[in-house]
Amino acid sequence: MTDITILTCKAFSQPEEITPDIATILYERSLLQDALERRGYKVACTYWDDSNYDWSQTKAIIFRTIWDYFERYDEFSVWLDTVKDQTKLINPEALIRWNVDKHYLADLEAKGIAIVPTAYVDTGVYRSIDTVCKEKGWTDVVIKPAIAGTAFHTHKVMEVKRDSFETLFKKLVSERDMLVQPFQETITSLGEASLMILNGKYTHSILKKAKTGDYRVQGNFGGTVHDYTPTPEEIAFAEKVFSTCDPMPAYGRADIIWDTDGAILLGELEIIEPELWIRNCPEAAEDFADGVIEYLN
Repeated sequence: MTDITILTCKAFSQPEEITPDIATILYERSLLQDALERRGYKVACTYWDDSNYDWSQTKAIIFRTIWDYFERYDEFSVWLDTVKDQTKLINPEALIRWNVDKHYLADLEAKGIAIVPTAYVDTGVYRSIDTVCKEKGWTDVVIKPAIAGTAFHTHKVMEVKRDSFETLFKKLVSERDMLVQPFQETITSLGEASLMILNGKYTHSILKKAKTGDYRVQGNFGGTVHDYTPTPEEIAFAEKVFSTCDPMPAYGRADIIWDTDGAILLGELEIIEPELWIRNCPEAAEDFADGVIEYLN
């Protein structure tokens, strides 16, 4: 019997080539695995769609680098339905299903969390970008899927180019629910801060900045990662986001940006398979392990 299985995707399970990015993934996995094993737990690792793995023989699953799930969400959802009855999921299935769809932002906003203003354009209830912008008084906006990651199908739409995006937007809405958000100019100057919350408390943070001329902070679009020391207000904000969740996630991160007045806004809450930059703060693996064990027990 395995105590804990660390979940990844096939590309990272047994890679044929160890690229720098994969080396980082393996290093961070080892930090968590070592922390759990020091606490006396038997740990394994496999990919989520491993048909040969007996999920009933592991006491719990930790969702980590399953970074292909949103491209195969229907398949992932079926797998999730099956495995939830065979073992314990950390974070729990209810949180995963809630967080996988960015409509969760509306739930957090209803509970008093300041989010990036968001309009939801769902499949079957189509509204054009122009209609949404006129309703909200927005000019430049960003469109993105409700279920996605790594800037998948994310586009910046300038006011003067709305017409050229309407055909694409209509096609995307026919396939999936979409979000429209006013473009936050501060993302290009200040960047986006990620605050890691492990076992209910803040542990460390980083700042992501887009390359010159872009707005996407992800590394595969040229974004860079920098050291960052959050203010007490930012830490309190991130911890409040987590305490608002029911139940409290064992691990995750809050991505925050700032409006032009300096107010803190939640960009996204990542509690399914978040990159946690443990490599920047190896000691945080101890808090990560403690949070997992608390859920396991």
